[in-house]
Amino acid sequence: MSLALLEHEGAIATLTINRPDKYNALNPEVMRAIEGALDEAIAKKVRCLILTGAGKAFVAGADIGAMQNMSRDEAAKFARQGHDLGIKMEATAFPIIAAINGFALGGGCELAMCCDFSYASTKAQLGQPEVKLGVIPGFGGTQRMLRRVGSAMARELVYSGKMIDAQEALRIGLVNAVFEPDALLSETKKTAQTIAEMGPVAVQYAKKVILQGADVGLQAGNDMEIEAFADCFETSDQNEGMAAFLEKRPAKFEGK
Repeated sequence: MSLALLEHEGAIATLTINRPDKYNALNPEVMRAIEGALDEAIAKKVRCLILTGAGKAFVAGADIGAMQNMSRDEAAKFARQGHDLGIKMEATAFPIIAAINGFALGGGCELAMCCDFSYASTKAQLGQPEVKLGVIPGFGGTQRMLRRVGSAMARELVYSGKMIDAQEALRIGLVNAVFEPDALLSETKKTAQTIAEMGPVAVQYAKKVILQGADVGLQAGNDMEIEAFADCFETSDQNEGMAAFLEKRPAKFEGK
């Protein structure tokens, strides 16, 4: 059984974490499977990827059974694997949208925050409950959470380990929209398709500048934007996009 399933629909793809009997809990094998599916999506040059989970969970967390008896060095290696996966997700040329269909706790919440943004089912539950186990988030949760929801809210969620529902996640900006369970994937695909129809090089530059600009000063971020904006004018997508606008026709982007 594949632990990560990749399904293509034209320019978009859906990556489903497929360990439903364990609520898609993350262990080294699952993370390697996700990375392999990402490599396939990159090779196929998809323009937008949806990440979701099989069964009742998005990802219920890291596999506690696999972690319980880890040494310090083993724990560091496991955390590094989770961080490396997140870095790879953020470095993709295409946006990744999390479709949070159920529990997104611990490593699952962290995985969702490695996506560009998230949509959630009304049944979703999110949180960083690691302190209940005597540890802290290890896959970037302390850092990405404060960048998503602000320092004070991140501290409350991480220190208390509490779970929040989809509406509260929406209120604090942890997810972008909430849908009924049977509409979640179709609504996410609508947004993915809209993104896929945009200039792919422009989307790639926008993703890069937004992510990198979050960790520098305003002037440095603006300088990055100027350079990326100018770089767009060396692409055929820019020529096609502006010509299509002036000619009042849909653009046919090639990602070049």
